[in-house]
Amino acid sequence: MTFGLWSLVPVVLILIFALWTKDTFVSLLVGIAAGFLMISGGHPIQAFNGFMDALYTVMTDSNTAWVLMICALFGSVIMLINESGGVLGFSHLAEKWLKTRNSTMIGTWILGMIVFVDDYLNCLAVGAAVRKIADKHRISREMIAFIVNATGVTMCAIVPFSSWSAFMGGLMKKSDMLGGLSVTEAYIHTIPYVIYGWLAILVVPLICLKIIPLFGPMKASELRALETGEVQSPEAKAAHGELPDEELKFKDKKVSAWNFLIPILVIAVLTVVMEDLLIGIFGGLLCCFIMYLPQKLMNVSGFFNNILGGITDLCSMLVIIIISYVLIEVNGQLGLVDFVVNAALDNVNPALLPVTIFVVIGLLSFASGTFWGLAAIAFPIVGPLGAALGVSPFLCAGAVISAVAFGGQICMYSDTVILTSASTQITNAEYLRTSGPLVLIPFVLAIIGFTAVGFIMV
Repeated sequence: MTFGLWSLVPVVLILIFALWTKDTFVSLLVGIAAGFLMISGGHPIQAFNGFMDALYTVMTDSNTAWVLMICALFGSVIMLINESGGVLGFSHLAEKWLKTRNSTMIGTWILGMIVFVDDYLNCLAVGAAVRKIADKHRISREMIAFIVNATGVTMCAIVPFSSWSAFMGGLMKKSDMLGGLSVTEAYIHTIPYVIYGWLAILVVPLICLKIIPLFGPMKASELRALETGEVQSPEAKAAHGELPDEELKFKDKKVSAWNFLIPILVIAVLTVVMEDLLIGIFGGLLCCFIMYLPQKLMNVSGFFNNILGGITDLCSMLVIIIISYVLIEVNGQLGLVDFVVNAALDNVNPALLPVTIFVVIGLLSFASGTFWGLAAIAFPIVGPLGAALGVSPFLCAGAVISAVAFGGQICMYSDTVILTSASTQITNAEYLRTSGPLVLIPFVLAIIGFTAVGFIMV
């Protein structure tokens, strides 16, 4: 059974409910329920059975297990670093350079570009690192989340030795888009055409420095933080609780930035060497154990209690990840991806192929919550199509990578938005409401860019 245009119904419902209720979990459940009711022909029992089957499929998938373990154990790392005073120590170190609101926002942007190894690591580590000093300068958590995620996804996409480049380069090879080059060389040739990635990164300092004026919900969030000192919204406080007073907690105690920097560095190095973030995180946990116990920052019992505490703190986020993956299953059964791709790429003008790829795959990525999976579907279609129309394979690849990077930055049920929201302690719905309008700036500019490049190169 194919649903055609009706396959968009669950996504539309999710967006409406997210903006209305500001509740991510409820919004996702509404969309999922609608999808399974459509698939079952309106039979509630069959719809529930379909939901349970999809939930079982998601929970027994090795990729799901990998993501959940990464997120849960990184929560443990953050809890350990925080309880050791490492986060506060890093904040004290950063205060020597980040003395104003603008310098703090630009510093967050720079730190996001430095941690380019993996988008998950970026979103979790940078948010945890800067939120304390951002609070001091009355920068809203929504603004910090925007800055963190603007670099978290896109920076990984435009660096030739990140988790993104390894995955996307492999897809280019399978789709015969290397142009006679090695995978690494082909990806380096593609990087200039990841137009959205470059624009998304460059727009951040323009917004921070008010060269591009703030507007909409983000402006309201920043005014709230500036005028009242409330860096969190009431919805975020209800979801995450009141902010702890770290200064009081570590009063008369020595705190060291090294207790933050060394574990994060160990995670980054091991991730690059072993090509697996999960191994890097286990290395980070071992590093914390070796460092913190001799300093008597915690005992063995306290260490493992903090590991469990970190996992507990991220339980709500883990549930949202699982539900998001169920939504991806629903979208797959509804035929959302096939409908949109086939409808959009038939009989396209060669000069307009790059911008068509970017817009269609980007909106589909935003709607479906699928990024690497969508790229795996898109590349085998885009590669032969681009070759047949005489369009540069590197330009086509750059359009696909740009599109899924856009989806990862704006979709409220994407992995990276979920992790960014957790590390900055806002809700996913708040992220969409405040960051969504700002993300549209580089999106529109990228449309213009891909259109211009398409007509110049084809």
